[in-house]
Amino acid sequence: MLINEAIELFSQHQRGTAKKNTLKSYQRFLGQLKLRFPDKHLDSLSSEEIGRFLEDCTEGLSKSTRHLRYAQLKAFYNYCIEVCSLDIKNPCSATALSKTFRIMPHRPRKFLDKETVDEIIFNSASLRDRLILELQARCGLRIGEVLNLHVSDISGRKLILQEPKSGKDAEVAFMPEHIAVRLTEYVVGLKLSPDDRIFPVCYSTVRNMVCGLGRKMNVKIAPHDLRRHSATYASRNGVPLEIISKVILRHQDLKTTQIYLGKISDTEAIRWMDILHGK
Repeated sequence: MLINEAIELFSQHQRGTAKKNTLKSYQRFLGQLKLRFPDKHLDSLSSEEIGRFLEDCTEGLSKSTRHLRYAQLKAFYNYCIEVCSLDIKNPCSATALSKTFRIMPHRPRKFLDKETVDEIIFNSASLRDRLILELQARCGLRIGEVLNLHVSDISGRKLILQEPKSGKDAEVAFMPEHIAVRLTEYVVGLKLSPDDRIFPVCYSTVRNMVCGLGRKMNVKIAPHDLRRHSATYASRNGVPLEIISKVILRHQDLKTTQIYLGKISDTEAIRWMDILHGK
């Protein structure tokens, strides 16, 4: 079976089972495979050729992205081998490849306390920057979701998130009243049209802004840490896990939310026992 034929077979399977964003990710990556080996048969590629291909198309990318591309290629081969009953071994299963593209164990991150986040927000240079920070730290939005917001996505205390990470057509995020009012006043003040992006800046601009504010306080911080804070702050204030997961973070799986929340310290555990049952 030619690589092109195998990719088409796998793509047909995914169109009926995969989420929209997953489908896009596979299509872009397998498109590179098709360009690299247009006339090759699936069973003719060696693990060395696969390794060189993965190295070339993941050069300069993060370890997690490199591992993702390796896992995608391995899943593609596994499907084709099983469906077509091919008598070959998956070249991605080679020990050298699995070691090269393995993902490192998750390291718990240091969580930001409310006082630190508040000071970072209050030190922002403009109303635009403050709103971007608040939508992440208070409402749990991903930075990509914030930057993709259009005026027409505002509906009172709700934000309609178009093409979210989950693969759904849209999701809903909620805002505290004071942020909803501030955001509406900001849009009205700039006389933006319904189709206008509220924050027409790129990710690198926001990242530099967040990192710069952190450096002033001797805190290492990235935009996603603010979304993480929205979850940990809610958790430490007694918000049920289901609300944090489904409403604030909009996760599909509670296990993902639990990774965000991290471990509970002994001091925190004792404090909650006192709150629940008295001293």
